[in-house]
Amino acid sequence: MFQTHCYDSWLGGDARKSTFFMWSQLGGTLPAPLFLFLAGISFALVTDKLRKKELPADQIARTTIRRGAEIFGLGLLFRLQEFVVAIPWSPWSDLFRVDILNTIGLSMMLMGILCWLVLSRNLQTSRAALGAAAVVSGLSITLLTPLMWTSWRPRWLPWPIESYIDGVHNLGEPQSWLFPIFPWAAFAFMGLATGFALLSDWGRKRETLTFVLAGIGGILLIQLARGLDASAWHLYPVYDFWRTSPNFFLIRVGILLVVLLGSYAWCKWGLGQVGFSPLIQLGQTSLLVYWVHIEFVYGRVSILKKHGVGIGRASVGLFIIFLMMLLLSVVRTRIKGREKEFWGWIRRPLTAS
Repeated sequence: MFQTHCYDSWLGGDARKSTFFMWSQLGGTLPAPLFLFLAGISFALVTDKLRKKELPADQIARTTIRRGAEIFGLGLLFRLQEFVVAIPWSPWSDLFRVDILNTIGLSMMLMGILCWLVLSRNLQTSRAALGAAAVVSGLSITLLTPLMWTSWRPRWLPWPIESYIDGVHNLGEPQSWLFPIFPWAAFAFMGLATGFALLSDWGRKRETLTFVLAGIGGILLIQLARGLDASAWHLYPVYDFWRTSPNFFLIRVGILLVVLLGSYAWCKWGLGQVGFSPLIQLGQTSLLVYWVHIEFVYGRVSILKKHGVGIGRASVGLFIIFLMMLLLSVVRTRIKGREKEFWGWIRRPLTAS
């Protein structure tokens, strides 16, 4: 995420035409699916915990959907902040841009509705049934995406609302740089299914094997999607691999499953077991880090000139951003739950003077 945003904001001239820049941006196609996928796994953890407390399905739904609404609200506040900071250059339409936070919030609300529909019939419904419902929902979203972006586009809706479905914004055509429900919410549902699989009795008893099977399944999924993409048969009248193709979606889900296995191995046998881990630390405050680093990369307080430096200076800037966000993350986790004590320590010298 950092390298994608930093190089996109700061590189200028011939550097923006280089192979280096292309690969830096290609790597940026993974963080958004990863955020949504992990949101789905976290949602499964929360739902399962509430279910173990034998709370009614309605209460579980209220709790989880409310949390999704909070994230969605933070996304709207983020857009408002970006608009105000960039006055007078920012267009008013930026207030309605569908960003990743908006989609994470909406996806959580949709997952809450799905779990409510399943659990309201029987609170003791197995995790396998919940996971199966999540898989069906995720596949349905990605299979409908090519149609929702073309022949089934809801053109009759006002564009700020339609944009949440197909990312049209105010530009007349769906935009690949936005994060509409189709296809992005599908990653959250696949994460939800993965979370319930990991929480299953079988998965808990065979933890390592479960993660290994997830990684192997990811590799098989990638190969399956590549085979389908190479075949002469296509289901849709308009086939756009990079923007709406279910095959590209399956490839990215496969990559996420491999990353999940790699993360497990890192934490169980790798350097994640040795002292301080910057990756784990940043993951604990991912929302705060995302929010703040945008201002230092794209905002008025950008630490380098936008579209005005080469690869070397941009790389130094990237390293500085990484250190700044890591420090911010450490400070946030250290003072969490101790805010009164922290602000008392800040005010003490002022009072003494």
